[in-house]
Amino acid sequence: MRAVHFGAGNIGRGFIGERLTRSGYEVCFVDVQAQLVEALQQRKGYDVHLLGEEVEALHITGVTALNSQTEPERVQAAIAQADLVTTAVGPTVLKMIAPLLAAGLRRRLLSGTHPLNVVACENMIGGSSFLKDEVTAHLTHEERQELERTIGFPDAAVDRIVPVQSGADLLQVSVEPFYEWVIEQSGIKGGTPAIDGVTYVDGLTPYIERKLYTVNTGHAVCAYAGRLLGYDTIREAMVAPRVAALVFGALEETGALLEAKHGFNRREHQDYIAKILSRFTNPRLTDPVARVGRSPIRKLGQSDRLVGPALQMLEHQLKPDRLASGIAAALFFDEVDDPEAIKLQQLLSQDGIAKTLQAIAGIPEESSLTHLVLQRYREWEEEIDQ
Repeated sequence: MRAVHFGAGNIGRGFIGERLTRSGYEVCFVDVQAQLVEALQQRKGYDVHLLGEEVEALHITGVTALNSQTEPERVQAAIAQADLVTTAVGPTVLKMIAPLLAAGLRRRLLSGTHPLNVVACENMIGGSSFLKDEVTAHLTHEERQELERTIGFPDAAVDRIVPVQSGADLLQVSVEPFYEWVIEQSGIKGGTPAIDGVTYVDGLTPYIERKLYTVNTGHAVCAYAGRLLGYDTIREAMVAPRVAALVFGALEETGALLEAKHGFNRREHQDYIAKILSRFTNPRLTDPVARVGRSPIRKLGQSDRLVGPALQMLEHQLKPDRLASGIAAALFFDEVDDPEAIKLQQLLSQDGIAKTLQAIAGIPEESSLTHLVLQRYREWEEEIDQ
């Protein structure tokens, strides 16, 4: 079996590529980083270190790579012959790879080969659906009709923490042992791809929101509160009782929302929260709070990890008290190397908290969430001034 994977970065090699090769696929990575591509072409393998209580080293073989900028014809040919296409390039890059993917799929449609599935493994809701829309924009009406018959774009949810890499080996990647990869069955064309460790479900939304409102929410609350209180890494912050209590409280709140919306079993979800918290305290994962907190404006978006569940809690007559504290902590984020952090502080200075929240998060100034965030913001001010 052959797979084409866009994105030879840490997630691509340390998660998706690792899973695919262990499932029997020969993986062709597609990337624009010439040095990375050349190393994969020459070595045809790399090492993955699982950072558990004991470090487990895995040697991944059966891989190669192509440079999408200098070898587009070869990428198209690989897509035309593939049994599976996956991506891990980041949400903003999906639009950039769409023309090349469309060209490869056009060649495949002309050859009349068997059905193919394209799975976007991105940290976003509806990544594959988004990619499909971008791809079809480059196809004719007739090609779109044929694509609908034979090319699937099943949405997916993925979860694995990849810390900042410190090894000298360009290809070696260290990741946590835990992973989750969920794919929506209804979007699949032809046979279900045989991928070790993947869970196929009828409805993906509950699993996407469970991950976003637990892993991403907890990570964000920890990063912003930890940064505000002077901690450098996620683990250092989580060891502090003040931060740990806030993160746990926020996940209790999002858990109540998830149980109300999707019917998750409370005991099972509590176990899921416990597993997530244990990941945050993994001593082998050195994750700076400055990195996790980057792009605060995006992370304070109306549908994102903090404001999204908080607004939905209000709709379900639940009070987002700890989430409001996390949102307030995010407003203090002033990382000098982060353009969004700089812009956020400028907005707050010019317009104040209420207007800034309305502008970046779509929260009406008169919303009870705005009032709650203002209250929690003042409490943070008092705490850090002591």
